[in-house]
Order: sequence, then C-alpha cells, then structure tokens
Amino acid sequence: MTETVLKVNNLSASYRKNTVLHDVNFQINQGTLTGIVGPNGAGKSTLIKTLLQLHPTLTGTVDFFGLPFKAAQQVIGYVPQRGSVDWDFPTNALDVVLMGLYGRIGWLKLPNRSHKQMAMEKLEKMGMAAYADRQISQLSGGQQQRVFLARALVQDADFYFMDEPLAGVDAATERAIMAILKELKEQGKTVMVVHHDLQTVADYYDHVLFLNKTVVAHGDTTSIFTKENIARTYGGNMRWTLKEEESHVVHSQ
Repeated sequence: MTETVLKVNNLSASYRKNTVLHDVNFQINQGTLTGIVGPNGAGKSTLIKTLLQLHPTLTGTVDFFGLPFKAAQQVIGYVPQRGSVDWDFPTNALDVVLMGLYGRIGWLKLPNRSHKQMAMEKLEKMGMAAYADRQISQLSGGQQQRVFLARALVQDADFYFMDEPLAGVDAATERAIMAILKELKEQGKTVMVVHHDLQTVADYYDHVLFLNKTVVAHGDTTSIFTKENIARTYGGNMRWTLKEEESHVVHSQ
C-alpha cells in the first residue's frame, strides 16, 4: 500500500490582509512527481513556503510522514525560485552545494574531504563539476539552477519541493532537470514542483495539483489534466485550442 507522506488540512495563509491561500486540502503519496499549476497570483510559491514554515499559517495543519514539519525537516529538500537568491553573494558553486550538507555537518563545523567529494559527485551529476570553483555570479541562469539542484540532491532527502526550477533555463538544462526529477521518483522519492508551462505538464508529471488560492483539482495527470479543470483554474485568462490533434493551451489576449 502506498504511503501518504504529506497531509494538508484546511490550510490558509495571507500577505498582510490579503488572503493568498484559503481552505487548501490535499494529500501526497510517496514516490509521486506532482506539478503545481495555476495562474499568476494563485499562491503556488506561497503554498510551498507555507508548507515549509517559511511563511506564516493562518489556519490549518500540515503533516509530513505523520509528523510536524520541524520533526521531519531533515528529510525535506527545497529549491527556491532562482530570482529570490542573491547571486552576488561571494561564494563558488562547490560551496553552494556544500550548504546542502550543513544539516549533517553542523553550521559551526567545516566540511571534510568526504563532504566535498559528495558535493562534487552531485555537481558532476548535473554537468557542473568543471565549474566547482566558479563564482555563482559568473554562471548563466541555467548553470545556477543546476548548482541549486545539486545542492538539493546532496541532502539525499525523501521529499523535494522545487519552485519553478525550469523557469528561464535553456532546453538542455530543462531536459537534465526533468531527467533528475524522474530519477528521484523512480528511487521512491516524492517531488512537488511549481510549474508554469501547461503544454509540458502531461509529459513531465504523473500527478498534477491545480491551484487558484484553493485546490481546484488534484490527482493522476491522465484523469485530472483536462480542459475543464484548466478552465476552472484559469478562468477567462486562458483559452483551449486544438492543433494537429494535440491539445494546446495558450494565453488569451
């Protein structure tokens, strides 16, 4: 029987006095790769931050592996939006990846040779070993995203959250990232990804969560990713067209 690794009940959150999330309810099973989709302002990033206690909760409960976040955080990895990171911070790619091990090393201790080897292995996995000594500010957007994914991988977490990891990256990096995410799924890891491109959802994710301040629909992609649910989530901001017998969703002008 598949284990439920995340339970969210009646979750609400706000920015100042504006409600961003309202009465959010869903469960995530182990070994799934879920795309979180919805219009701008739907609360997708806020959802992840609230689950990880990076944003305050108004109401509701969140359980990871049957435990509150603080008790489970050692097995949870997080890749934030690239735009939220200070890329001018004076550090190189290897040091960024080593940050993923601080929970294991301890913040006041220095990484040893074994830790550096682990970090290098993940950089190599992401095709970034040759850039280990490069300052992160000197890397391209796609390279920066690969480094951040390597930092998450070195944690060897059981549950990964990623906030738009494919935004602004080149096609090769997108393919590399999705290959890693699918590999994590095959290893029994659980992954939730904020995703912006509806045309690739069906190819990339086995589960999808439609969000517009509350959960509109959630489940297996083959049954949930429908034009009806897209219309319910995006309202008048989207229209559905058919081209060469394939479904495409485009923004209305």
